Amino acid sequence: MKTFIKTLFIIVVLGMLLTSCEDLVDGINENPNNLTPDDVTGELLLTGAQLANTVAQAGHLNRISGMYSGQLVGYASLYSNIYGYSLSTVESNLAWSRIYVGCIPQLRAIRIDASEDKLLVGIAEAMEAHAIGTAASLFGDVPYSEIVDPDIDDPKLDDQVSVFTSAISLLNAAITDLNAGVSRNLSQDIYFGGDKDKWIEAAYTLIARYYLQMKDYSSAYAAAQKGVSSDDASMKFIPRGDPGVTGDKNLFYEVLSGSRGGDIGNEGSFLMDLLNIENSSSRNNAKTNEYARFQYYVIHEEGGPVNQGIIAEYEPMQLVSYAENSLILAECAARTVDFTTALNHLNDYRDWLNTGGFLNDAFADSTYLYEAYDAADFASGGIENPDGIDDTRALLREIIEERYVSGFGTYMPFNDVRRLQKSDSDLIVPFPLNPGGTQQPLRLPYAFSEINANTNLPDDPGLYVATPVNQ
Repeated sequence: MKTFIKTLFIIVVLGMLLTSCEDLVDGINENPNNLTPDDVTGELLLTGAQLANTVAQAGHLNRISGMYSGQLVGYASLYSNIYGYSLSTVESNLAWSRIYVGCIPQLRAIRIDASEDKLLVGIAEAMEAHAIGTAASLFGDVPYSEIVDPDIDDPKLDDQVSVFTSAISLLNAAITDLNAGVSRNLSQDIYFGGDKDKWIEAAYTLIARYYLQMKDYSSAYAAAQKGVSSDDASMKFIPRGDPGVTGDKNLFYEVLSGSRGGDIGNEGSFLMDLLNIENSSSRNNAKTNEYARFQYYVIHEEGGPVNQGIIAEYEPMQLVSYAENSLILAECAARTVDFTTALNHLNDYRDWLNTGGFLNDAFADSTYLYEAYDAADFASGGIENPDGIDDTRALLREIIEERYVSGFGTYMPFNDVRRLQKSDSDLIVPFPLNPGGTQQPLRLPYAFSEINANTNLPDDPGLYVATPVNQ
């Protein structure tokens, strides 16, 4: 991984990061513009690192996780094979590169270059924790403590829990630095524009996310209480640029509008059946009408402007959201506080859903209803407890189902399935295995590029070995 140091300045060339098919760029360690690291300031490195992070969080592996959690369907070509659990380690190359080359070295260079700028340092720390935490979540044990040591070619694997713990420590450092910093108009920050308060809230939600994945529910609840407090404070990738020009638009839109048109979508997925008001087994009830969300989530696999909903050309992509934070509060309160507190958190989120704030203008006039639930709805025989289980358990089941639905387009559904598969199997949304499958995937494979280059990385254990926090 010595080459990481040599690429600190390459990511400034933004076209290398967001292409319509998100392919790796040949010659990534070459220097076409004859730049040196000293030519690039911390502010200039920030945008490239954020674009790299966007690809890692919302690109190819995210779509694979959607296929492995009942939310997407692979119809043809590459995605059809992956949908049937034929997944090569090569498919992880891009996300791995974006985390370990596109993000972390650039973010550490920012912390060196702008060491007195507490706003930039805090942003860089929070982003590094976001990137490495995602790597640990998807792959399990990953290289971290030795990754940018110029004297170490083959960094060791750190265990998953220690990586999460390190990420949480880095997020706490970020919060300290951000509190000491001053917000300013920072155009290079394409997530929050230099708003330190939004970065602080995102950092707390990431802390809550990682504690949740480690099943430390009380710590997750404490962090989420300071987390993303409104949809306006959610971390999103917001597409931009001229219409029809690729490279800076919604990543899913670009994939379907390019070489993968017709290959992947969500018609016939468990998620869409769950939302479909015409389906007798849907989640719609006297207090919930999902017609608008169903329509907003529709993906037309042929691609192009027909997609006006969640993968529209300019539709923002959620990375760290108000929905996630709200539902961490609800779940963790049900586990560690009491029924009433958890129900209040869920109803607070439903109140927001009932404003239509999750929809774009194309679907703002569609029909939806998210009326507040009351305790009787979760009592035996209530509309959310037809099978007569414990009322708190029934509430938890509804919260997990809401996480599954609201988390579409993020790793949240895939993470939840793996987190709950042993400890809380009764809460898992019961989506079926894909055709030909016999087991539920429990991780994504290490990148072939790293397996081929790092002697400390074992052969990939495969899709069906649980990562340490999920065993």
